[in-house]
Amino acid sequence: MTTVLGAPESRPARRRILDTASTLFYAQGVHAVGIDRIIAEAAVAKATFYNHFATKDELVRAYIQEQSQLQRDAVAQFAQLPARQALLTIFDVLVQIALGPAFRGCPFINVAAEYPDPAHPVRQAIADHRRWFRTVLRDLLVADGRPDADTTADILVVLRDGLVVGSDLDDPHRLRAVISDALTRVIGTSSTR
Repeated sequence: MTTVLGAPESRPARRRILDTASTLFYAQGVHAVGIDRIIAEAAVAKATFYNHFATKDELVRAYIQEQSQLQRDAVAQFAQLPARQALLTIFDVLVQIALGPAFRGCPFINVAAEYPDPAHPVRQAIADHRRWFRTVLRDLLVADGRPDADTTADILVVLRDGLVVGSDLDDPHRLRAVISDALTRVIGTSSTR
C-alpha cells in the first residue's frame, strides 16, 4: 500500500487521486468510497478528477495496476537469489506483511470480491496480476529443477491466497509455522525464518 507523504498540493493531481483512492479503497473497500470523497480528500476539482479518470472503474483499475507494479518491483529485488531461496523469500515476505498491524488483506482479493464479473476490466487487471505471479513461481520452480512446475505453481498460488486470507481469520501466531510446513510439503524444504 502507498504511504502518502507531504502536503497534497505538493504532488501532481493524478498522483494525489491515486494515493487517496489507494488508502481509502484498501481501508474501507471500493464500493464504500464515493468519488466525491476521493475528490475532496485528494484536494482536486471534479473536472480534474474526470480529466484523469473518466469513471470510478477506471480509477479502480489504475489502483489494481499500481498495486501489481509495486509487487512486481518487490519481487524483482529477489532476481539475483538462487531460485529456491527466491521462492522461500517471497513467502517469508508475504508472511511478514500478513502479520503486520496495517494488513487488511490482499488488495486483489478484496477488490475481486467487489467485482464478481470475470470479464470486467477491473477483474481482468486482477487476472493479469495473478498470471504474472503464477508465472514467477513457475519460472522459479523450473529454475530449481522441479519437473512438476506448473502444478506446483498452481498449488503455491492457492497457498498464497490462503496465507493472505487466513492471516486475518485464523491464529496469526501459527501462520509462520503453518506456511513453513506447507512449503516443506509442497517444495520439499523449510521456509520462513
